[in-house]
Amino acid sequence: MNLSNHARRQVHQQANELLGQVLPGLGSSHRRVLTALLARTVESWRLFARGDLPAPDDERADAFLIGPSGVFAVLVTAHPPDETRAQAIVRHAGERCAGIRGSRGQVLAPSAIHFVVIRPGAGSGRSSRNDRPYWSLFESELDKLFQRDARHLDRRQVDAITDQLAARLPEFRQLSAQPPERASEPAGLLDAQQLTDDQLDAAQQRAFDTWLTFLHPHQQAVVNRNYAGPARISGPAGTGKTVVALHRLRHLARRSTGPLLFTTFVRTLPAVNQASFQRLAPELSHRVEFINLHAWVRQFLEERGRGLNVQPRGAETAFSRAWVAHRESLEDLEPSFDYWRTEIDRVVKGRGIRTLEEYVRTPRTGRRLRLDAGQRERVWQLYQTYQRFLAERDLHDYNDMMSVALDELSRSPLTERYAAVVVDEVQDITLTGLRILRELAGDGPNRLLLVGDGQQQVYPGGWRLSDAGIPIHGRGEVLRVNYRNRAEVLGFAQRFDATNRVDDLDGDAGVALREAESANSGGEAQVWRGPEDDLRNALPRAVERLPVPQGQTALIVFHHRDLARCTRILRNAGIPFLPLEHYTGEPDDRLKVGTVHRAKGLDFQAVLVVQFAHRGETGDAVEQELRELRERQHLVAATRARDFLWWGVAGTP
Repeated sequence: MNLSNHARRQVHQQANELLGQVLPGLGSSHRRVLTALLARTVESWRLFARGDLPAPDDERADAFLIGPSGVFAVLVTAHPPDETRAQAIVRHAGERCAGIRGSRGQVLAPSAIHFVVIRPGAGSGRSSRNDRPYWSLFESELDKLFQRDARHLDRRQVDAITDQLAARLPEFRQLSAQPPERASEPAGLLDAQQLTDDQLDAAQQRAFDTWLTFLHPHQQAVVNRNYAGPARISGPAGTGKTVVALHRLRHLARRSTGPLLFTTFVRTLPAVNQASFQRLAPELSHRVEFINLHAWVRQFLEERGRGLNVQPRGAETAFSRAWVAHRESLEDLEPSFDYWRTEIDRVVKGRGIRTLEEYVRTPRTGRRLRLDAGQRERVWQLYQTYQRFLAERDLHDYNDMMSVALDELSRSPLTERYAAVVVDEVQDITLTGLRILRELAGDGPNRLLLVGDGQQQVYPGGWRLSDAGIPIHGRGEVLRVNYRNRAEVLGFAQRFDATNRVDDLDGDAGVALREAESANSGGEAQVWRGPEDDLRNALPRAVERLPVPQGQTALIVFHHRDLARCTRILRNAGIPFLPLEHYTGEPDDRLKVGTVHRAKGLDFQAVLVVQFAHRGETGDAVEQELRELRERQHLVAATRARDFLWWGVAGTP
C-alpha cells in the first residue's frame, strides 16, 4: 500500500497506542521495534507478539512476523543470545511451524524460518556476521525485512500460514493496525494501488520461488535426515534436488561452525545458487562458499604455491598435433577426432589413470566402442604424445590440474575441513573430481552430499561412486515428483530416451523422467521444423510471440557453432540477449542465450530450443553412444522450461 508520509505517521501513532494498551510494560526498544513491525500490518504483513512481554530470557522469540518475504521469528535485545539460547529459539519456532500446509500439500520448511535478532539503535550499515544461527540487524535496518525483491509469498499464502499459526501460538497475540480513515480501500485487505502492485508482482514472480518457504513432505524429510556418512540425492529433472540441497545447507549451517562448500562442475551455476541461498538464509550466506570445482582447485593450488599454466586453447593445439601423429593407427577403429579427445579427457585423465596396465583393466563405463588390450595400447600412445607436446610448452589441461590437486590434498589435507560439502550436478564431474571432493569432506556424518541425475549427464563417459571410494549404501534418496515443468512441457521431455550412464545409488538404476509424477497441469509445447534458412524468420517470430516476459526466457542450443548462428539471427533482429555464462539469476529484460552445458541446473518460465539436424559421420557403436548423449542433452534442454517450450528443428533430420 502506497501511503503518504502523513498517513504513515498516523499508522505509526496508532500502532504505538495499541501496543501501549495491550502490552503496557514494554521497554522503549521493544516498543519502537514492535511499533515499526505492527505498522506494516496495514500492508500484507501479519504480526504475533508474546502476551507476556516484557518477558524473561527463555527459549521463545518475542514475535512472529509473516509476510511476502517469508516467516520471521523476532527477538529484540541489546545483548545477542548465546548459541545455546539461539538454537533453542530456532527449535521452538520450527516446532510451532511444523506441519503448516500450503495449498498444494507442501509443508512450511523449518529451514525456511528466519530467526532475526533486532538490536536497538543504529549500526554501521552492515549486518553482523557471525557463526550463530540468526540474522542480526540493528533497529535502523528493519527495512531489509520488507524488500520487494525478496517477495515470494502471495497474500493467500500469507493468510494460510497466519491462520494455522494462530492456533499454534496460544501465548502470542495477533496484532494489526488499521489503514488511515482517508485511505481508499476496496473490500478486502488491499487498496487499488496495492492490488495493482500485487498483480504486477504475480506476473513477474517466478513459480520456483515458493520453495523459499514451502517444501513437500518428502523433500522436508531429506533436509532434516541424519546421515552416518556420504549421502546422495537423485531423481529426474524438476524434482527439486537443488532446492533440497540449499535447504539442507541452511539446516547444516545452523548446527555447525566453520565454512561450508557448495560446488559443481558447471562454471556459471554457483553464482545463481549463491543468490538463491542469500534469499533463503541471509544470516548464513557468508558461511557458504559457492564456487565451481575447477575454480576451487585452481585457487587451492595457487595458495599452496603449485599453480599450473592451464590454457585450454594450447591444450587443444597439443592434442591436434598428437592426433595428426597417431591418426593413421586409430581412424580404422573410429575416425572421429572428438571421440578420441573425449577418451583421453574423460576416461584416461578424467579417471586419473597413470599406467597402460591400469588403462587396460579399467572398465570404460558409458563408452560403446569396445577396445581390446592392443587397441588400448594405441590409445595410450596417443595420450603419451599429447602429454609430451603439453610438456614441451609447459602447458597443462584441466585434468592435470585436478590430478595435481588430488595428490596435494592426499599429501597435506586442509588444515580446516569444511563442515559440509554439497555437490550439485555431480553426474558431470570426473572420477578424479569425485576423489577430490571425498578428500575435502571426509567420511564423517553429514559431511558430503552428492546431488544429481544420470539422465541429465551432458558429457560422455560414466562412473560408479564406489570407483571414487565414496560409500553411500543405504544413504541414497530418490525424489520422484516433478514440481518444475507443467504437464505439457513434461510430456514433451518424457519422449526422449535418455540413457543413464552413471549410477544413481551405487549400482541402482535410479528413476527415469518417464516415471516422474507431475505436480503441475497445463503448459504448452510447440514444434517448428524447416530449412536452416527459414530459421532467420522463425526464431525472431517465436521470440515476438512468447506468452511470458522475454527476460524470463532462455534460448538453448547444443553446440558453440550453433550458438554463433542463433546469436547472429537475434542481433540482426534487434533482440537484446544475455549470454548464460554471464547470467547470475538477477532479473532483467534480456533473452538468456547459451548451450545446454551452460543451462544445466537452471530453469526459466519459457525456453526456446534450436536443434540443427545431425549428420552421422562415425561408426555404429560410436553413433549409438552419441545418440544417447544427444538424447540426454535434449532432455536437459526441454526440462529447463517451466510453462512454455518452443522446439525448433532446422534442416532435414
